[in-house]
Amino acid sequence: MLENMLVLGFESSCDETGVALVQTRAKGVPVLLAHALYSQIEMHQAYGGVVPELASRDHIRRVLPLTQQVLKESACSLAQVDVVAFTRGPGLAGALLVGAGVACAMAAALDKPVLGVHHLEGHLLSPFLSSDPPEFPFIALLVSGGHTQLMRVDGVGRYELLGETIDDAAGEAFDKSAKLLGLGYPGGPALSRLAQSGDANAYKLPRPLLNSGNLDFSFAGLKTAVMVQAKKLAQAQGCTVEALPATMLADLAASTQAAIVEVLVKKSLAALAQSGLKRLVVAGGVGANRSLRDQLDAACARQRVRVHYPELHLCTDNGAMIAMAAAMRLQSGASVAAKTYAFDVKPRWALDSL
Repeated sequence: MLENMLVLGFESSCDETGVALVQTRAKGVPVLLAHALYSQIEMHQAYGGVVPELASRDHIRRVLPLTQQVLKESACSLAQVDVVAFTRGPGLAGALLVGAGVACAMAAALDKPVLGVHHLEGHLLSPFLSSDPPEFPFIALLVSGGHTQLMRVDGVGRYELLGETIDDAAGEAFDKSAKLLGLGYPGGPALSRLAQSGDANAYKLPRPLLNSGNLDFSFAGLKTAVMVQAKKLAQAQGCTVEALPATMLADLAASTQAAIVEVLVKKSLAALAQSGLKRLVVAGGVGANRSLRDQLDAACARQRVRVHYPELHLCTDNGAMIAMAAAMRLQSGASVAAKTYAFDVKPRWALDSL
């Protein structure tokens, strides 16, 4: 029976350890019973980025206490779990192996089936965890540190890639630009905060592939333009980039954010126009960006398009999206969980190959 199944999900693809418990329903979207998340940001800040070996070791430390927390908050026991799900890929190989190993060992001990989940599918379906879940079909904009893609989504497991980045993703453009401005790690949120006090029209920066006629993205050239502009300002001021006046840094941050957001908004609208669909889903860490949300909301309202986002606290990597994706795949018949405990992971795994 697929009704009232309890799905325990583990996320460990990079620098967040997430655990969640979801319950399937006979009709409608599965229900999130509880989730817990630990971010490694503070640990990696000293290195200016994620250190894979440290990430893997920290997942090992955090995963079981988080599991106990989820079971306590949901008032469920481990014995009640029907399926154990985990992020199979893409991601850091060592980090993925921690989640896969724990999930498979736990499932084997309980004599329960397991299901490996695609990390990006978790993001793609994360808006179904919100109070305003979407309906199929829709256009999805996946924007994160490592991925920028536009997909047509006709149902669970029915994905068509419409366009993707050919170099840096939007999240990378945020992070790398922030690093150039001396804003530290994680750079994207820091740049967005600084941009709030800046003038988005202060500096003319490129909008790569904006008028390319296709739905692909490119942000590497923007990063280079930010670097050139920052060095030009520093030379004129006779100082380092980090020592530039706060107003100049804020204006450059705002101009950088405006360039990224304009490309994301216009490409999303183009995908909607080409498909004829009137529903847009935005997912991934960059989906939490306030400027992106505001401009998409305004643009979609003019086009009479419904736009859906995950809850803000579920935009980053988390176990809830993995448990939800697994539950939806099981409920729709797109996947079948099995008692196969060879935890093979896929650090590189195309979403449209599902």
